[in-house]
Amino acid sequence: MQHRLCAFVLFALGSLVGCGPVATRAPAAAPVREDAAQITARHFDAIRHSPPQLEAFLRAMPKGADLHNHLSGAIYAEDYLEWAARDGDCVERATSTLVAPPCDAALDRPPVADALRDDALYRQLIDAWSMRDFVADSGTSGHDHFFDTFGKFHLVNKAHRGDMLARATHQAALDHAIYLELMDTLADAQIRMLVEHTPWDGDFAHAQAHLHAGMAAVLAQAKTELDTAEQRRRDELRCAGAQPDPGCAVQVRFLYQVLRGFPAPVVFAQMLAGFELAMNDARVVGINLVMPEDGYISMRDYREQMAMLDYLHGKYPRVHISLHAGELAPGLVPPDGLRFHIRAAIERGHAQRIGHGVDVMHEDHPHELLAEMARRHVLVEICPTSNRSILGIGGDDHPLPIYLAAQVPLAIATDDEGVSRSDLSREFAIAATSWNLSYGTLKTLARNSLEYAFVPGASLWQGRDGFEPVRACAAATPGAATPDPDCAAFLAGSEKARLQWQLEAQLHDFEAGIAAGR
Repeated sequence: MQHRLCAFVLFALGSLVGCGPVATRAPAAAPVREDAAQITARHFDAIRHSPPQLEAFLRAMPKGADLHNHLSGAIYAEDYLEWAARDGDCVERATSTLVAPPCDAALDRPPVADALRDDALYRQLIDAWSMRDFVADSGTSGHDHFFDTFGKFHLVNKAHRGDMLARATHQAALDHAIYLELMDTLADAQIRMLVEHTPWDGDFAHAQAHLHAGMAAVLAQAKTELDTAEQRRRDELRCAGAQPDPGCAVQVRFLYQVLRGFPAPVVFAQMLAGFELAMNDARVVGINLVMPEDGYISMRDYREQMAMLDYLHGKYPRVHISLHAGELAPGLVPPDGLRFHIRAAIERGHAQRIGHGVDVMHEDHPHELLAEMARRHVLVEICPTSNRSILGIGGDDHPLPIYLAAQVPLAIATDDEGVSRSDLSREFAIAATSWNLSYGTLKTLARNSLEYAFVPGASLWQGRDGFEPVRACAAATPGAATPDPDCAAFLAGSEKARLQWQLEAQLHDFEAGIAAGR
């Protein structure tokens, strides 16, 4: 009552006489205007629990790059089946494995073309060549079914590298990715022939000297394979036509895919070929080791293979290395097998990126390893669907939140999107829901994918701990249509920075569309 009376006296007389303190209303603050990025983040939070809306949002979101993508596993079984039918291949009904003609339906080896008229056979082959409808039982695990698919369609993918490249880049464009690093094994037959005539005594220098004479033919064959595949991609996507497929705009580089499950002489020869190719063909930007990490030879020879990489890195220090490491889980291998693969890949194998890294907390001194990865800026390529279907690891069992807390850089990748029946947009959706990632974190993952790509040139960003533009572009808005002259000159000299600038432009347009309600 006293405050009301004093307020009345103040109103009437313009001063307070004998009144206690009066609470007065502060001037209203000007409303804070949200920018498009903030509106987009708020919209994302509003829809994140609606899977259909979330997937639509993330399908439209620019994602930068897919850095962990096996070309042979990127293709959906339906495409393989169509190409095999066109080629006149046959299939063994009992194993769902493609075989060369002649076909004989009476011996349960019909033409693959029969599957286009026989729904039961069609479904059988799609399921056998992918993870579609797979349910683990006492006879077959997700791990075994996944890796067994590749041998079943191997006959057709050998003959269709260009078609596969077209499909992979078409899908990348649908996922709003602008750059792919595809793993592939080039000139494989020539390398194996070369190995047959190369003595092996475990001395890497001796092996390199013996392989040197035949390496020119290997490089020439690899170049022919890439040239042929790229021409087929351009033809298939009508890249020279009036209405080119969006996949034509996706930039592609290759990682030479070394088959770690083969004997040491073959592994070393493939590594050498990969290093040589990366030095001599700009389309090949590095190497990787593939095949099941838990396989007998992969486990037995792991340290020796890291020693091979250490030796070759010393000879070719500019060649980039990304390694599958830690794609393991308790029970898949003995406990000792979980203790050192990631650390050895980084410290002995000189890996700049790690694929999967799922067993990191089983490594010796894991927190020290995480700190080392953060300090060295070793990026981990996270493949959610692959980790769940092969290893049975996802959600709270997955180390992604641990990597984030340790400030280890991450990117989302597909691994084998065709075999896994997924795509990059779906992988982002799984990551967002499994680990409650914010829009800002997803945007960082997209930016990381280009920052840690092996594409040549200086980065747009000053450092890897943030996204502040370099001095030449400090006065420009990243992604602007007309950067100032200093920034334009910088972009002209760096392929990586141009891609990063393109991503920033796409993110700007995406967020502007969300803010405008489009």
